[in-house]
Amino acid sequence: MKTAAGVVAVLMLAAAGDSRAHGIHETVPGTKAEPEFHLIPRAHAAITMRIEEREGFRVFEADGMPDHPTGSFPNSGNPNRMSAQRYRMRVPLKPQVAPQVTPLPRGLFGIALNGVMFDPSTAEFWNNDPRSGWNYDALSGRINLGIDRNNAHVQPTGAYHYHGIPTGLIARLAQPGRPVMIGYSADGFPMYGPQGYRMAADPASPLVDLRSSYRLREGSRPGGFSGPGGHFDGSYNEDYEFVEGHGDLDRCNGRNGVTPEYPAGTYYYVVTATFPFVPRCFAGTPDASFRQGPVHTGGGPPGGGPRPPGPPGHAPFGPPGR
Repeated sequence: MKTAAGVVAVLMLAAAGDSRAHGIHETVPGTKAEPEFHLIPRAHAAITMRIEEREGFRVFEADGMPDHPTGSFPNSGNPNRMSAQRYRMRVPLKPQVAPQVTPLPRGLFGIALNGVMFDPSTAEFWNNDPRSGWNYDALSGRINLGIDRNNAHVQPTGAYHYHGIPTGLIARLAQPGRPVMIGYSADGFPMYGPQGYRMAADPASPLVDLRSSYRLREGSRPGGFSGPGGHFDGSYNEDYEFVEGHGDLDRCNGRNGVTPEYPAGTYYYVVTATFPFVPRCFAGTPDASFRQGPVHTGGGPPGGGPRPPGPPGHAPFGPPGR
């Protein structure tokens, strides 16, 4: 097996110790959830992650078990128990930026270097109606999904997955003065977060927290039968709008620049501290191995039904829209 971009080809990691869980008190929509911290024992587990280069692809085989302390699962907002998975994903070794972006169809965006998936979507919608077009954001604090301090929780399948910055993973990988590579997206481009060089092409420039170019919309949402009403406050994904140049990153929360693993430069994604947290679209063409069926978070109210298909004209993980 070979390595690429400074990534270890085979990782066999052991987990042990204590951590603090980040549970959330039960809330009703429209009120902020207050974090509840408590000590929990961390489970002992053997974590397996293999990365190989094979026939033009980077191939991942993983059990999806985190290599850092996690919250307690099940918890008050998440009834699911974490369990090992059987992931086998692949991404192109030489990804290419496509003519147009491909929206993320409510599924897996990428895989972390420890084998945990990045899955930013939720199955919770206003009025329990996926057709409403108002999808609760997992990190808004408006609903209790049992998110832990790693911005992660567990699916009914037992799959632990990240909705935002994987703080425990970054703590393990961080080195002074270097952006932290945390994984690969489904289209093959690397993922970093939350910091990068102030000047994208200058590795001698200082590290800064890179800023998303999304902001809250002005005004109020439609009310009545048309929407939840109230001010745009970040409760829903649709509360945000992309504004070119508002931050450091593009619509897919990425940019071109140099990194320690790619000194000649590459396009890369950034997992940020603000919306969209994990990117919600692809600059390249995602591999079909990241497809998945309807996913339910198993969180508290207001739980939604089956996930709707992606936007018209964009088949899940199909070619970029023309």
